[in-house]
Amino acid sequence: MCGIMRKVPAIGIDFGTTNSSIALAREGAEVELVRFPFGGGATEAYRSLLYLEHHKERGRLAIKSWTGPTAIEQYLAAETKGRLIQSLKSYLTSRSLTTTDVFGHRRTLEELIARILADLREQAERQFGFPIRRAMVGRPVRYVGAENENDNLFAIERLRKAFRTAGYETVDFEMEPVAAAFYYESTLDHDELILIGDFGGGTSDFSLLRVGPKVRRRGRTPEDFLGNSGVGLAGDAFDAKIVRNLVSPRLGAGSQAQSLGKVLPAVPNWVYAKLERWHHLSFLRTRAVLNMLHSTKVQAFEPEQIQALIHLIEEDLGYHLHAAVQRVKCRLSESDTADFHFVDGDLEIRARVTRREFEEWIAEDLATLEGSIDGLLASSGVSPRDVDAVFLTGGTSFVPAVRRIFDVRFGADRVRSGNEFTSVARGLALGGSL
Repeated sequence: MCGIMRKVPAIGIDFGTTNSSIALAREGAEVELVRFPFGGGATEAYRSLLYLEHHKERGRLAIKSWTGPTAIEQYLAAETKGRLIQSLKSYLTSRSLTTTDVFGHRRTLEELIARILADLREQAERQFGFPIRRAMVGRPVRYVGAENENDNLFAIERLRKAFRTAGYETVDFEMEPVAAAFYYESTLDHDELILIGDFGGGTSDFSLLRVGPKVRRRGRTPEDFLGNSGVGLAGDAFDAKIVRNLVSPRLGAGSQAQSLGKVLPAVPNWVYAKLERWHHLSFLRTRAVLNMLHSTKVQAFEPEQIQALIHLIEEDLGYHLHAAVQRVKCRLSESDTADFHFVDGDLEIRARVTRREFEEWIAEDLATLEGSIDGLLASSGVSPRDVDAVFLTGGTSFVPAVRRIFDVRFGADRVRSGNEFTSVARGLALGGSL
């Protein structure tokens, strides 16, 4: 007697540079997102970060760790800050970064990522009520730092290893913009040729493909996928420009100091380069860097600015600074002007910025995005007028200058969006259920 084969529920995981999400596709194209407790409520976006503290328990030193929203709450509540590790996905292509020191213990990049992935799995299991050992996982067209496809494959294998360490037995990968297309397809009652723009924290990806109910019924063919392109910049690059132009000048960037009878830059530029990548701020908390800054402050023409930089580093305020940058960026998506405000103790930065200024700061990045989109159209042999619709997803798609790139080429009436922070996870689950 033959048993009845029961379809395994499909799990989609969007492990992002900044945020992650998990979706479950049930029969009938119903999709459920995992909701994570945070701040007395719940969120579908799980911050892709890890927070570690060194504790003494029963006379022995031990390392305790938290991930996601719980890590943020623990970090904010701690009087003495531990180590906050973020944007781990951005390092997957780095062959030089194999391990890092965590309170005197070497940990591989895969182990750190696995710690986050294990918590994601466990929280999903509690909500869905069954063990999760298989998942469809998103990958960008081009990972941050990738110069060729071998670099992308290297990153994928490292991420696969991290998933297996976290308890996943089978991991399949799908392009993140293609996953977003699967979600968009679920809303259609007719076939379309679409362009997907997926904007993450570290990468921006674009795909051209045919989707719709007829495509699903007949089965997808290679001819349905017309092409992909991607660049290793997105929301984090825009944040860096705000830090460079709005924050760093108030922390001594461009200021001078008197040294050995010469007038020189007070602080080396590499310090501010670290500051622009806010998850690198903790790397500046070394004795050598802090000694250099304290020495520089004595000789600086504007010592109060150097002291403000020292305070930012010593108190490890990268997360708080990033939150302030995010707030002003979001306000500039809604208004022509916005006020930046960051305060901690004696450190206070206030500045007004206009949308025009912000767009001037990111002009080079916008040109890179335009080049990737135009290159995809040209290599696919597709004219903008042949594209039925454009679907944008990810937080950076809210930036008016980004949206204008698509409005100009395709017409605002063809540009759509929806579930900007979870459409990739939803599409991964739907794709895994096919």
